[in-house]
Amino acid sequence: MKKLLFTALLLGGVLSVQACTEKEKKDNNPAETNVEAEKVINSKDAPTIVGVAAGNENFSTLVAAVKAAELVETLNGDGPFTVFAPTNAAFEKLPENTVSDLLKPENKDTLTAILTYHVVAGNYKAADVVKAIKDNNGSFTITTVQGATLTASMDGENVILTDAKGGTSTIVMTDVAAANGVIHAIDTVVMP
Repeated sequence: MKKLLFTALLLGGVLSVQACTEKEKKDNNPAETNVEAEKVINSKDAPTIVGVAAGNENFSTLVAAVKAAELVETLNGDGPFTVFAPTNAAFEKLPENTVSDLLKPENKDTLTAILTYHVVAGNYKAADVVKAIKDNNGSFTITTVQGATLTASMDGENVILTDAKGGTSTIVMTDVAAANGVIHAIDTVVMP
């Protein structure tokens, strides 16, 4: 009887240690973690581009502009979209009263043109952009949803966007995932 009890306890202990080890392996396996993260990002419940931006106080000006331009429904669509999203600080660099003027109903077409100039059809992660730049001798032309182009290039480790007017913006945060695409934050508003 003692021998049977000892064997049962020993077997139970071995199984517990093995179960803990398997859980630890699973918890520390990046491939499994990435798959689970991907499932969350790709689920219908994950926030869209607009939802992600609305949930980040650094994009409050962008969200207000998207609402004023009546682009919420579009950017909540299936996509996928890549958005080069100006931060609040980027909008603050614009001349005084520019944002308030753009938010007026009579300037909706201009605002829409500016905002859609920040959107690209497709889901392009930072690594894709860097690869395209390197594969194209240091610069890559990107056609935006607005129809005009941006030129992406590198300055050291930074990706720089050059707009149609020659202005530049640096990507300051990359690969912010959404259910319908990806956001890259930029430090300056680009202009068509």
